[in-house]
Amino acid sequence: MKDPLLEFSDKGIYCPKADVYLDPWRPVDKAIISHAHADHSRWGHKKYIAHEHSVPIMQHRLGDIEVAAKKWGESFSINGVRFSLHPAGHIVGSSQIKASYKGETWVFSGDYKLHHDHYTTPFEPQKCDVFITECTFGIPAFRWPDQEQVMEQIRNWWQQNAANGVTSVLFGYSLGKAQRLSYHLNDAIAPLLLHPVIYAHNEVVHSVKPLPMHQKLDQGVDPKAHRGALIIAPPNTQDAQWLKKWEPYKTAAASGWMATRGARRRRGYDTGFVLSDHGDFNELNTAVRASEAESVICTHGYTEIYSKYLNSKGIRATTADTPFEEEPNES
Repeated sequence: MKDPLLEFSDKGIYCPKADVYLDPWRPVDKAIISHAHADHSRWGHKKYIAHEHSVPIMQHRLGDIEVAAKKWGESFSINGVRFSLHPAGHIVGSSQIKASYKGETWVFSGDYKLHHDHYTTPFEPQKCDVFITECTFGIPAFRWPDQEQVMEQIRNWWQQNAANGVTSVLFGYSLGKAQRLSYHLNDAIAPLLLHPVIYAHNEVVHSVKPLPMHQKLDQGVDPKAHRGALIIAPPNTQDAQWLKKWEPYKTAAASGWMATRGARRRRGYDTGFVLSDHGDFNELNTAVRASEAESVICTHGYTEIYSKYLNSKGIRATTADTPFEEEPNES
């Protein structure tokens, strides 16, 4: 394509006509950010643009940054290129970034899911000429069960553990998964406790999207007074020393990767629940079709496999390398 509206550079996805980057991975002067996860929203840019719900989360994570807040669908122009942000359904504030210039439209999906989790603003498909899509779960093996079914599985596991005097420790990414679990497990059958990192994230997210504010797990919480509790904790605390005071306990992870039994064995959890903040294989296909794009660029995930699949279906698809990476339990 001659003089593409967006191109992949060593700093990020770049719009030469507007001299602005989308989710850049190296410091730049101006960045439009799809969402507040660390691999998409990085420290060091001079100016940021993001959806208004992402702004306080980015400030919590990045500190004192200069950031302009935009509403869904609000159009803004940079050097004649029209940009707008549209719901991606991934986490609170997550956006697809639409760029239009002289009748040509590109959409960068960021990360997204189509199934409505009843907390995050649901995905809204955008028609475009070129669709840049993630494909974290871009193979047919990944097909998600119904969310309510998964939440019921978690409640049953928690209830069984509580009946046996066992603490339940559920690991989920601190931004996205943890809020979703906090919201849907509000009908507590026993105490529900939040790791301090997750509690801090919930406080920030609550300021833009109300959440049940469960009890913070701090040093003053007595395990003997919280028998059968459910603790929601970040995955990187799986081997933390504080867990020993809660023995006996059982562990589980909430992640799309739990759809593969091997992933559960490798991570050493007692069990796993299939719950992802990304689209499964069918959702990716639905999003691509809904975009009506003439060309699709596949980034981060099963890029080669998914692009070959799209080409086999008559959709022109290529791949592009990016450093966007999903931690095992972010997804």
